[in-house]
Amino acid sequence: MIYRGFYTRLVRAGAIGLGTFGATGCSVTQQDSFTLITELPPGFSIKGEASYVPRTGETCAVPPHEKKNHPGKKFFKQDLNNKAQTAHFLVPLISNEGGCPLVLKNFGYEIDAKYGAARLNIGRDYTGISFEDKPSSVSTTTPPDTFHKYCQWLFRTVGPKNNISKILSCKVVASPTPEPIQRAELSGKSLTVVFSLAQEELPYMGDTWIKFPEGWKRCMGKSIEDPLGFCNGNTTNFKAFKMPDGRDCTVYPNCTEQGL
Repeated sequence: MIYRGFYTRLVRAGAIGLGTFGATGCSVTQQDSFTLITELPPGFSIKGEASYVPRTGETCAVPPHEKKNHPGKKFFKQDLNNKAQTAHFLVPLISNEGGCPLVLKNFGYEIDAKYGAARLNIGRDYTGISFEDKPSSVSTTTPPDTFHKYCQWLFRTVGPKNNISKILSCKVVASPTPEPIQRAELSGKSLTVVFSLAQEELPYMGDTWIKFPEGWKRCMGKSIEDPLGFCNGNTTNFKAFKMPDGRDCTVYPNCTEQGL
């Protein structure tokens, strides 16, 4: 699975998409590879990290990383776009670092989405795909060619001014198999991951907001400053909050109670 520190490595090493790998000196299209296709909703971006390990039976080891060089890692990136977009990543199934034959172990990716104009108005989630070597005669399932990821915005308030902050949660929809995918069965093929975004947002934590016909109201809790603000059966006392665009509101998400 993906490691949360991979974003730092991606920034330092640089990111690549469909094209060539300068570190190997040969074209990606000449390698045993597959095409990863990601379909992203508006306002989304994706960063990916392919991780490689010594091929089964090899006694060599992946060389240690040095400065910007990260043997056993290949990085991918598709920038944010305000429109829906489809990204294509040509991912090698094999590699060779320092003379050590390597195979793809997993492809982890970070999904980012903007919910406001400020630099930190970003929701983020992590997911990934694992791979393994297994004789096809042992396989009992056909590897899927499409995965569906269902993303949901979860809202909450933070800080003394009760600023709205959002968390992005993306989950697999009806996963066809939790098992790793056999590398050999993906060679020369495409694997598509479709991300969809729920129309309705939900509270991040239970018993902190109450839904009314005009929208969600933030429970008061013990006081205005109460950071948790659990309702605890109080359905009449609520507090205002500040939207990412700076508006002071009492109903989420449209501030309809104040006519804004």
